[in-house]
Amino acid sequence: MVVVVNRATKPKRFDRNLIVIGAGSAGLVSAYIAAMVQAKVTLIEAHQMGGDCLNTGCVPSKALIKSARVAHLVSTAARFGVETPAPVINFQTVMQRIRDVITAIEPHDSVERFTSLGVDCIKGYARFIDPWTVEIDGNRRLTAQSFIIATGAEPLVPPLPGIDTSGYLTSETLWNEFAKRRAPPKNLVILGGGPIGCELAQSFQRLGAQVTLVELADRLLLKEEAEAAALVMESLRADGVEILTGHKAVRFEPDKRLIVEASAGLRQIIYDDVIIAMGRKPRVCGFGLEELGLVVDGKLAVDGFLRTNMPHILCAGDVAGKQQLTHGGSHEAWYASVNALARPFRKFKADYRVLPRVTYTEPELAVVGLTEADAVHMGVAFEVTRYDLDELDRAIAEGERTGFVKILTAPGSDRILGATVIGENAGEILAEITFAMKHKMGLRKILATIHPYPTWSEATKYAAGQYGLSHKPEGLLKWAERWFRWQRR
Repeated sequence: MVVVVNRATKPKRFDRNLIVIGAGSAGLVSAYIAAMVQAKVTLIEAHQMGGDCLNTGCVPSKALIKSARVAHLVSTAARFGVETPAPVINFQTVMQRIRDVITAIEPHDSVERFTSLGVDCIKGYARFIDPWTVEIDGNRRLTAQSFIIATGAEPLVPPLPGIDTSGYLTSETLWNEFAKRRAPPKNLVILGGGPIGCELAQSFQRLGAQVTLVELADRLLLKEEAEAAALVMESLRADGVEILTGHKAVRFEPDKRLIVEASAGLRQIIYDDVIIAMGRKPRVCGFGLEELGLVVDGKLAVDGFLRTNMPHILCAGDVAGKQQLTHGGSHEAWYASVNALARPFRKFKADYRVLPRVTYTEPELAVVGLTEADAVHMGVAFEVTRYDLDELDRAIAEGERTGFVKILTAPGSDRILGATVIGENAGEILAEITFAMKHKMGLRKILATIHPYPTWSEATKYAAGQYGLSHKPEGLLKWAERWFRWQRR
């Protein structure tokens, strides 16, 4: 039977089982999985292998954060009994180190590696010309039974008056620009108080810039627990960041001036550089997706199986619009690739219930599952168990006592619904809780696990212990007390 979609005839034979467009985390994992099951797969990337994460996102930002933390540690060394002069920031060396880190990791995502795994890698710009055919750079065509769109996302730039001549930077463009500089900007404005904005604000402040962070909402990190977000904001302010919550960016004016508005009226901020960190939007334009009718209101219409309204075209990663995390993209890639290759015999609905996230400020803020606000919004009943890190021996020894572990459980059960950890090494502490949730192990299993002393991981054990204390078998304990009293007679 001939199938016709959008006036195109489905080919009788295909060049590939799967074509993946985009070589970020989602695209790389999708291509890897296809190659491992012996499918014929082509991976097409117009720019750099590794995508945003390697080149402009996770990797360079974490390298930057490390340099900033070292500078902060040196400047506060006296609290550990170590007298040092104030740190001297060699900004060019900091930026060179970031490039060196990217270079060291590049082979993991390289054309050479994926070619050796059996993936056909093509550098070029792919565009759909019909539902089963893509054209690469206008001169080569390939057909496939299935496609995975993994084109990522791009910074959201608001249409503020004067922004086009403001010289603004984004989380993608700042790296090349700052690599040319001998020093960080003297006055840096960052628009957006989400994870990217907070991480960049703290890092550049610690490296010598005077940072002003502008956020429309009344607090930072809106997705996270208010109490945890408040600790991050307190830390940024202690570092010297000026935080303007409840302020709306109104317009840019000549001579590098930003006008913001709050309840008290308008205010002018003079800057040397401004970074837009107000979120990201799926990268869907220019691939022929609009012509296929797959784009609705600037987004791909995607179902729970990561299929577009053409079931043989799936997507994964930031472009899917369901989350914006590198490990989330890899997670979705499994579902997308399996659903593409096993079609029509099997399909698996993507599961986001145990998807952790970390904001790499100091203190770190790590979350998995539900927050209290999530549970209230969803009408999910819960109990809260909390353990403060200022009671943890390792935290006391290291002088890093700020933070807590907060775990939500189902009423009358030790089943974990979600957790928020804020403090030193929060992302590492969260891993055990994430593992327990994934494998349906409750807090009692964590408590029964031997943790080495003194470690940060003990925080989860002590949180589990707090749960145990609040759920003691009171009736049994009363009986035991009477029994032991009788034995003493």
